[in-house]
Amino acid sequence: MKTELEIAKELAVKAGAILLEHYNDKTTVEWKGKNDPVTAADRAASRFVVDELRKRFPLDGILCEEEQDDLQRLTRSRVWVIDPMDGTKEFISRNGEFSVMIGLAVDGDALVGAVYQPTERKLYYAGAGSGAYVTHGDITTRLQVSGEDEPSKAVMAISRSHLSPTTETIRKNLGIERTIQTGSIGLKVGLLCEGKAHVYVTGKGTSLWDTCGPEAILREAGGSMTDKSGKRFAYNIQEVRNVNGVVATNGGLHHRVLNAGCDLL
Repeated sequence: MKTELEIAKELAVKAGAILLEHYNDKTTVEWKGKNDPVTAADRAASRFVVDELRKRFPLDGILCEEEQDDLQRLTRSRVWVIDPMDGTKEFISRNGEFSVMIGLAVDGDALVGAVYQPTERKLYYAGAGSGAYVTHGDITTRLQVSGEDEPSKAVMAISRSHLSPTTETIRKNLGIERTIQTGSIGLKVGLLCEGKAHVYVTGKGTSLWDTCGPEAILREAGGSMTDKSGKRFAYNIQEVRNVNGVVATNGGLHHRVLNAGCDLL
């Protein structure tokens, strides 16, 4: 997976540059649905990444948030799962908390991930069996989740744009007092990988492209990501929505988080 990881990293950074080209311009916002914006930047980054992957890996399947899902991916062992811009609301509000997320799943299992925050030149990445890393500017550091197993000492990563009463209930049930807020799911999972946070939970509002790349990185950093029942995600299914929510932790807290009200997600 070394070649695939290097290409995922390359394309994430180049797509991030495309997003930055649009970032300071007046952005036209459209709405795909309630509370679901899309911009020209999303579409430009999407087209670039998808075109490049099709040229380089013509036999692989592709699932991308901004492209039509023709279900051909279900006939392929290897599927690239892409969110060309996770955190469109943050992009629109100009707070910098958005990212490009690229994952590769093999037989439904997330094995490669790259998450890039262009405003910070911050790239999280991992390949199965090769460890997880973050390059921030010109400095690269190996990622390792915190070993914290006491909820009262833990930090919960929470959303900036999608705050949930259920998340607050779970936080209180666990006795977690500290939170850290950011936009993109990939960046929240990145906080877990860096040991700056320990728990992140969310409900039905995410899809496979929100979790594939981040899951590959979190697992290599020693953490865990499942649905609310503790089941691992499969990326070779027709349903793209994560209908049973997302529970991401440093691993040591995972079972306690699952038992703290995640059935409400």
